[in-house]
Amino acid sequence: MIWQDLVFLVGSMTSVMFLYPTLRDKASRVPRATSIPSMLIGGVYSLTFFTLGMHFSAFGSFAACTMWSLIALFRNPEDESILAGLPFGERIGQLFGASPQPHAGGDDSVDTAPNSD
Repeated sequence: MIWQDLVFLVGSMTSVMFLYPTLRDKASRVPRATSIPSMLIGGVYSLTFFTLGMHFSAFGSFAACTMWSLIALFRNPEDESILAGLPFGERIGQLFGASPQPHAGGDDSVDTAPNSD
């Protein structure tokens, strides 16, 4: 094992630790323009490290790629209806704290802003 493999592993796992609170915080919103490129970079790095025989680095990059994938799926500011197309999508959303989506046929005449006179 080369020492650089461990350095990359520690760096990737540190980023995973810093991303975890974002995934857990229901109020967090990360634009997909940020999360998807980060996810793709992590995936490319993981594949590259694996082909170089740096398996620990590949695992760390894959873990970072996974975190960014989950953030893209659950913490985007847009409509979270992407879950609706997945098997058990609603249950997966509940597991990661996604807020429930309002029904399309709701009452539009209700004033949603508090104290708006």
